[in-house]
Amino acid sequence: MNGHSHNHFSPPEGESAQDALVRRIRFSIIWIIPIVSVLIAGFLVWRSFMDNGPEITVVFDTADGLTSGQTQVKNKSVVLGTVEDVSLTDDLRHVKVRIRMNKGTNDMLTDSGRFWVVRPRINGASITGLETLMSGAYIAFDPGLNKNGHPAGKRTTTFEGLEAPPGVRSDQPGRIYTLVAGNIGSIGQGAPVFFRDVDVGEVLGYTMPPGGRGPVMIQIFVRDPYDHYLNTNSRFWNVSGVKVGFGAGGLKVQLQSLQALFSGGVAFGLPPVAESRMHSASEAPANTVFKLYDTHEDADNAGYRERVPLATYVMSSVKGLDVGSQVTMFGIQVGNVTSVKLDLSSNPGHPRVRIGMEVQPERVLSSAELRNNNLTDMFRTLVANGLRASTDSVSFLTGEGMISLNFIKNPAPATTSMEGATLVIPSQAGGMGGIMDSLSTITSRLAAMPFEQIGTNANNLLAHADQTLVSPDVKQSLVGLRNSMQNLQALTKDLRNGMAPLSKRLPEMAQQLDQTLQNANRLLASYGGNSDFHRNLQSMVAQLGQTARSLRFLSDFLTNHPSALLSGR
Repeated sequence: MNGHSHNHFSPPEGESAQDALVRRIRFSIIWIIPIVSVLIAGFLVWRSFMDNGPEITVVFDTADGLTSGQTQVKNKSVVLGTVEDVSLTDDLRHVKVRIRMNKGTNDMLTDSGRFWVVRPRINGASITGLETLMSGAYIAFDPGLNKNGHPAGKRTTTFEGLEAPPGVRSDQPGRIYTLVAGNIGSIGQGAPVFFRDVDVGEVLGYTMPPGGRGPVMIQIFVRDPYDHYLNTNSRFWNVSGVKVGFGAGGLKVQLQSLQALFSGGVAFGLPPVAESRMHSASEAPANTVFKLYDTHEDADNAGYRERVPLATYVMSSVKGLDVGSQVTMFGIQVGNVTSVKLDLSSNPGHPRVRIGMEVQPERVLSSAELRNNNLTDMFRTLVANGLRASTDSVSFLTGEGMISLNFIKNPAPATTSMEGATLVIPSQAGGMGGIMDSLSTITSRLAAMPFEQIGTNANNLLAHADQTLVSPDVKQSLVGLRNSMQNLQALTKDLRNGMAPLSKRLPEMAQQLDQTLQNANRLLASYGGNSDFHRNLQSMVAQLGQTARSLRFLSDFLTNHPSALLSGR
């Protein structure tokens, strides 16, 4: 024996070997159970294979909130797949998530699709993903539909996941635009876009310029139908934070919304009706580039197309004056300051400040007046009539400055000049600077006065006056003056007593003269009119009439003014 046993089958006696080979083997019913189990397992494997969709891989920066076999992939709350495995990439910098998609998702998986993890997020004043606090995080999927509603792009199974939700979904109607700004301030991703205080979109993100120099490109999305309100003349401005200022009405606080306060925001508006009529504009297509202005006032100022460049030179303080400050005439804004620069070279040894301005005549003139006037010649005429530029203060509390165009009474002769296309107008000290200059001039003049010498002379004069007043000559003069006044009073009394009878007789004498004149007139009437006697008598009557009138005037005057006899008038 070698350890192996061999069993040899021996057919019974009477049966041949051929009969033994063709003998039928009996089938046992116990074999049905494993056969059915194998068939069911094969069916389940086939069913599982047919029901499962493709397997994809999504790369994220972190696997926070992701769990193998539990985390689901959803679109509009519909489950499209399940995470099967989470592992690190070969460079250990990212996370590779293997996902088994459901059946029927093959057509959705294109290079336009986007995946991101939905978890609780706080962005400024908005909070998203709160529903995941109880159910756990999930992976959201946007298939990237085209205008026809079908997935766009080429099919793929490898994707780069987003770390933040996209600002706009592929199935959301609206348009994307670009804003150009010098800086973004507090504007961030997800910041709202306002139109007439209504939230109509959001900021998608921003792109820094190459090398960090140049304007920042801000991408925004405006939802339908508000995107149809945008035209090529529309203007955007920054509404982030709180704007506080002092005006004619006192303290002014302007706040767009609480969301804009925390996360920033931008706003746009329709151009004025007059501007729309003068400059027709079409609806702005997608990807149109607009400039983002710092304030609403700056955006409104940009709508004025007619501009007159002016400049002036001042030798007083320009504290509080900056680019964008107001230029006013009679308290009405007519332009803005464009530059404030210290000039040391044009007039060596006499430094001064050059202030550049832009006057927008459309603020105060109609389109017909603008067509019929040469604006430069108009300002030359105004300067000839006394127009001068001066620095002024908008508010003493904030220290904000401005330029006032005032008319000076009886101004000194002044001329204008040209610096290229800029008209240079004369200036006049004004505002606090002008007040300080005037006080300085008065102080200088007062300092130049010889107050010490004047005081010495005054002391000498008073001492001499004291000596003069106590001298015997002054005493004698005062005694003589008193005696003269007493004599004058006595003379006046005597004249009043002496004139009383004469004053009483004057009316009686005037009456007698009147009777004499009447008798003379009757006598003249009894004689002929062309004789010498008649003429002489008529002349005598006329002289008597004049004498009577003189006596009457003298009587009335002395009655009303008896002191005339002393004064002679």
